[in-house]
Amino acid sequence: MNILFIGDVVGSLGREMVKEYVPKLKEKYRSHITIINGENAASGKGITEKIYRQFLETGAQVVTLGNHSWDNKDVFRFIDEAKYLVRPANFPEGTPGKGITYVKINEIEIAVISLQGRTFMPALDCPFRKADELITEAKARTPFIFVDFHAEATSEKQAMGWYLDGRVLAVIGTHTHVQTADERILPGGTAYLTDVGMTGPYDGILGVERDAVLKRFLTGLPVRFEIPKKGRTQLSAVLIEVDKNKGIAKKITRILINDDHPLYS
Repeated sequence: MNILFIGDVVGSLGREMVKEYVPKLKEKYRSHITIINGENAASGKGITEKIYRQFLETGAQVVTLGNHSWDNKDVFRFIDEAKYLVRPANFPEGTPGKGITYVKINEIEIAVISLQGRTFMPALDCPFRKADELITEAKARTPFIFVDFHAEATSEKQAMGWYLDGRVLAVIGTHTHVQTADERILPGGTAYLTDVGMTGPYDGILGVERDAVLKRFLTGLPVRFEIPKKGRTQLSAVLIEVDKNKGIAKKITRILINDDHPLYS
C-alpha cells in the first residue's frame, strides 16, 4: 500500500499543480491514498469549501490544515461538516472542526492526524500529549496512522518523530515550505521527513512575491505579501510504502517537480 502526501499548496499556482500532477503521480506510483496539506490554498490564506471539494475531486482522500486554518472565514461555514478535512488537533477544546479522520481503502482503514508545533508558533495545547490521546483512540480501530506535524522548529519535528516511532506509520513535517533531505525510516518502522516542502510558485520566497520579502529585509518596513498568480511552479510531495502485514513503513521517497526536476527526467 502506498500513501502520497502533497506538501503545503499555495495559491492558484499550487492548485493548478495539484490538478495537473496528482493524477499523474497516482498512476506513476500507484498510490492508494492521497493526502494534501491545503492550509495556504486560498491565495495563501486558509481554504474554502470550493477548494476543499476540488482537491477531493482531483483524487485526494484527506486535506490537512495548519496555523492558517482560520484565515479564510469561509472555513467556519463548512468545516464541521467536512468529513475529510482535519485541522491541528491540539487547538483548544471547542474549536470548530476535528484533528483526526479515518479513510478506508478496500479492507484497510487509515487514521490521519494533524498536529501543530508550539516552538516559534502560536501557543496551543501540547501536541505530544494530544498525539498520545489520539493514537490511543485510533489504535482501537486501525494500526495504520499518518501524522502531519505542522511546525516551525526542526528540533520539535525531530522530537515528534522519535516520540511516535513505532506507534504510527509516518510523521511528516509541514509549514516551512522548503523540502528537507532527511527522509528515513526510524528504527521502530515510522517514516519521517522534517518538511515535505510546498506546492505553488517556484520563483517566490516561500510562495510569496519575492520583491516584497526583499523590501522587508532591506528596509525593516511593513509590507503586504502577495501570492504570485503566474510564473514557474513546483510540486513537493512524499511517497510512503507500507507493509500491510506488519503495519510499518517500508520505504519513504521524496518527490520534487519543477523546471529543474521534471517528473519524467
